[in-house]
Amino acid sequence: MAMDLEQYTVIYRVHALKRMFERDISEIEVSDILEHGDVINEYPDDYPYPSKLIKGFSQGKILHVLIAENTSDNEIIVITVYEPDPNLWDSEFRRKIK
Repeated sequence: MAMDLEQYTVIYRVHALKRMFERDISEIEVSDILEHGDVINEYPDDYPYPSKLIKGFSQGKILHVLIAENTSDNEIIVITVYEPDPNLWDSEFRRKIK
């Protein structure tokens, strides 16, 4: 994805912060995924902003970060963050199988 985070304000939804705390995922890890991860799914019709699911590796973890993009205000809104369950995803964690 190669997102230059200096151009954006990153906003964390309360839900994302709770999940990050519960799952021991840091803001540094999320930033790594936003800067270096791959978009594996796009949801252009999501409201109020289009969203994307991004997969990446940080500090030995495979993570998925779901974001919404408010391009008019240069905001990235982190909706949730998780380690994908290998029983539910393909071997590359790009496609849900169950």
